[in-house]
Amino acid sequence: MKTAFIYPGQGAQYIGMGRDVSERYAPARDVYAEADEILGFSLSDLIFNGNESELNITENTQPAMLATCVALSAVLTGGAVLTGGAVLTGGGVLPDAAAGLSIGEYAAHVAAGTISFADALRTVRARGRFMQEAAPLDAEGAPVGGMAAIIGLDADVVEECCKKAPELAGDASLIVEPANYNCPKQIVISGHKKAVEAACALCKERGARRAAQLAVSAPFHCSLMAGAGERLAAILEQITFNEMRIPVVANATAAYVSDPSEAKSLLARQAASPVLWELSVRNMIADGVGRFYEIGPGKSLAGFLKKIDADMEVVNVSDAASLEEALK
Repeated sequence: MKTAFIYPGQGAQYIGMGRDVSERYAPARDVYAEADEILGFSLSDLIFNGNESELNITENTQPAMLATCVALSAVLTGGAVLTGGAVLTGGGVLPDAAAGLSIGEYAAHVAAGTISFADALRTVRARGRFMQEAAPLDAEGAPVGGMAAIIGLDADVVEECCKKAPELAGDASLIVEPANYNCPKQIVISGHKKAVEAACALCKERGARRAAQLAVSAPFHCSLMAGAGERLAAILEQITFNEMRIPVVANATAAYVSDPSEAKSLLARQAASPVLWELSVRNMIADGVGRFYEIGPGKSLAGFLKKIDADMEVVNVSDAASLEEALK
């Protein structure tokens, strides 16, 4: 049976995540110390002791999530994730594949040795800034973009509602698109707030159990993020991508990537593309993955996975207690 490491996305963060792991394990402590040095400020203090509103600024959230996921992985694997192309020599878990939801895809590439932790951290810090700056604002500077979770409808119905929403909102130029295909009957949509609201109304008419606006600072993973993707591509071009020790499933295609140059282009494309998470998981299962390690704060991916295939084994690695259980 194959195993896969999977990493959560933005929204799972909380103040104090990773602190107990850092206190107990030197490899995790080293990751946070490296992050502080790379960024030139104490990211670890923000994560462990900061305030929620500051952590939730996407420019901070993205490196905070990456550092925490990599810190947990460092202990779980015996440190192998920190070095591109490293081979595990001590006791620990080494996956056959990796994947991550949105920002989690960067942690997956660090685990695969595609990209160094330092380069990934700098990149996601810029990614957060680019995505926030790409968000459209109204004349008063307030965001006009939004996202919503649609629960209880099939993907094709949600897609149809998104196509009709701009007309209902009274402006055919507005954009609303599926942003995350998380699991059966759970789709996140993204775009201009008026179009998102109209799409929610249409989805409710079609029988959605829930259509809830999300508290986000920008409309992620839709075509409004195209400019952010272009700026991100320019940064990624300057970074050395290594030969991958294990394949990573790309958000934008739900297919395995093993070529570093392809990985680079897909990470740039990811910013404005929907996250094909359900199909990503199904493709890993079809390849023989039977055990998934969800590495990072929360258990959202475990919830998605059980709805995709209830027979799959999911090992949670989110804090010191669950990490120790996983190592057993």
